[in-house]
Parts: sequence; C-alpha cells; structure tokens
Amino acid sequence: MFRCIRCHEPLPSDAGVFGVRCDNCGGKVFYKEHPNVKKVLKAR
Repeated sequence: MFRCIRCHEPLPSDAGVFGVRCDNCGGKVFYKEHPNVKKVLKAR
C-alpha cells in the first residue's frame, strides 16, 4: 500500500498509473508502507 507524504492518506489500488496525484491534497510524492515484521536469519 502506498501513502501520500503530505497527508498520509492511503492511495487507491491502481497506483501503478503514471502521473498519479493524491485525491485529498494533490501531492505527487508517495511512500510504500512496510509492515512491522521481524525477520529471523540464520548465521553461517
């Protein structure tokens, strides 16, 4: 899921389209939200 940098509003699922703007504030910069998942790796 992508969110707007300015207003933190989630973007619709069709965010892959070129030239997308936030419906709420008109912002053009977005970031991808990453879930808080702990990854466990084995050391060699």
